[in-house]
Amino acid sequence: MDAKNQHSAISTAGLLIALGIIYGDIGTSPLYVMKAIVPGQIDPLLVYGGISCVIWTLTLQTTVKYVLLTLNADNNGEGGIFSLYALVRRRGAWLSAVAIIGGAALLADGVITPPISVSSAIEGLETLYPGIPTVPIVIGIIAALFLLQSFGTQIVGKAFGPIMFIWFGMLGVLGVNGVLHHPEILKAFNPYYAYNLLVNYPGGFWLLGAVFLCTTGAEALYSDLGHCGKGNIRISWIFVKSCLVLNYLGQGGWLMSQQGQQLAGRNPFYELMPEWFLLIGICVATLAAVIASQALITGSFTLVAEAIRLNMWPKVKLNYPTDVKGQLYVPSMNRLLLLGCIGVVLYFRRSENMEAAYGLAITLTMLMTTILLSQWLRSKKVPLAVIGLFVLVYGAIEGSFLVANLIKFPHGGWVSLLIGGLLVSVMYVWLRAYFIKRRLTEFVKIDPYIEPLKELSADESISKYATHLVFLTSAERQSEIEAKIIYSIFQKRPKRADIYWFVHVDTTDQPYTMEYKVTELAPDDAFRITFRLGFRVEQKINLYFRKVIEELVRNKEVDITSRYESLSKQHVTGDFRFVVMEKYLSVENDFPTVEKVVMQAYFYIKQFIASEDKYFGLDTSSVKVEKVPLVISPVREVALERIH
Repeated sequence: MDAKNQHSAISTAGLLIALGIIYGDIGTSPLYVMKAIVPGQIDPLLVYGGISCVIWTLTLQTTVKYVLLTLNADNNGEGGIFSLYALVRRRGAWLSAVAIIGGAALLADGVITPPISVSSAIEGLETLYPGIPTVPIVIGIIAALFLLQSFGTQIVGKAFGPIMFIWFGMLGVLGVNGVLHHPEILKAFNPYYAYNLLVNYPGGFWLLGAVFLCTTGAEALYSDLGHCGKGNIRISWIFVKSCLVLNYLGQGGWLMSQQGQQLAGRNPFYELMPEWFLLIGICVATLAAVIASQALITGSFTLVAEAIRLNMWPKVKLNYPTDVKGQLYVPSMNRLLLLGCIGVVLYFRRSENMEAAYGLAITLTMLMTTILLSQWLRSKKVPLAVIGLFVLVYGAIEGSFLVANLIKFPHGGWVSLLIGGLLVSVMYVWLRAYFIKRRLTEFVKIDPYIEPLKELSADESISKYATHLVFLTSAERQSEIEAKIIYSIFQKRPKRADIYWFVHVDTTDQPYTMEYKVTELAPDDAFRITFRLGFRVEQKINLYFRKVIEELVRNKEVDITSRYESLSKQHVTGDFRFVVMEKYLSVENDFPTVEKVVMQAYFYIKQFIASEDKYFGLDTSSVKVEKVPLVISPVREVALERIH
């Protein structure tokens, strides 16, 4: 069975994992959606129309767009907006802006997901214990969750599936109970009620902002494709959607039993529960909220790692706490998310206030996914009429959600847009700086320097710098090398070594590529190794380089024994020393305003992150970081006058 089929294979374990990882956000939405749609007086038009809107949003947006269509756009089994961008980025440079806006908005709205999920669950305690302070409990749960991240989620993850199975089963049973009290609520399946609400109810269109909360987790569902495979997601979605729809209908049935009354802070979700079950229900809801938050955190780490490989994010430290494929921990992102979540809880304090801010940014992500997906459909030679229909339908649906969500801006929506704006700025600066640096890096042909390298290696009048000297090079052509590396070897301080190694890392658009190529530049004196690593592969260059050397030694392609006479007799392996070139902004610059601002921002951010040797997983005891000036545009004329 090939990798792709294996990835789509359906199994009981796969279905359970899908329940545990993928549906946290979308699965906890019944905690707050109906409360957001019906905030005051309970009106039949509002209840029937609201539930009809929810059912058809889950059908058109989640089922048709994401589960049936978008999951097909997998990059070797991986999903998410950056994986989709990697598939289509050759279709135009402008698509990088689409991916940046989508990725930043997804991260920004994610800051509100843990607070709103956990707050909605914990506020259920107020039914049993009126006046209980919920904010400290919510902050405590969120802080504990973020502190656990560094240990990896392998053990906890195994428990997620069964817990979410219990959660969805509970949603379904409570929903059936509510429907039995008011069976007429089943009429909400008729899309006429949704139309009636949007057209005839006063301010009905603006309620789409609240309706949209039921599908905010659809983008996360696509991002987690790599963990479960599309087959398991599609089959498990049938069960998940059935339970969700039943619960929404049940909440509608309870609301209709209270027709004409004020909701007065009550949560229809908890009102479905008999009093004896309330505490159990709150505990299960809290666990589900924690799992929803965990899925968001894991997704954010994956998103940041992908952005780094696509040159859209600073090369921050990535940790891999377990051996599970794709599982990683980003300490800097963990701290930022923790501070962001605590800030959101302290600022909004209650889930109903968070509802006002939630969803605005994620509509932007969904629109960006639609644009990228239309390009993917073009690459698959889908007829233009079909693509046009897709863009028209989903442009209208998501455009309506975006406009309806804009009323949330003054009520807290500005928080997620502000965070999103900051993230877009960082991503733009990083990508633009990458292209500026690449444009200004001077490459030279390596051939003219092969003989001088051999002569330097044999020149015993110069003290040896290292037995094996390893340079990281960004030169994509194997016939070229940075002029700065040649300068470092011959002029800065002549670096004599027995063997010179030039290592280049090429990031591929496939997620898990692990290939390398060795080019012998001069027998026994100079080699180039090119690693081709997927955008989700850990950059353990130290380890990979050692494995390649071992292979070359086994094949007798290279002798790494020290060439010192006394050590050679003992067959002692020579030392390896890495040299990493780290650029800094030269004072000798006169450049365009935009590039000046971009590069100053780039180097300002760079001082807060670890150096590249840590990102590439190099052993710090054998690494020399050399600072080299980045001259963007040398000052041509200097008004300098000689006096006598």
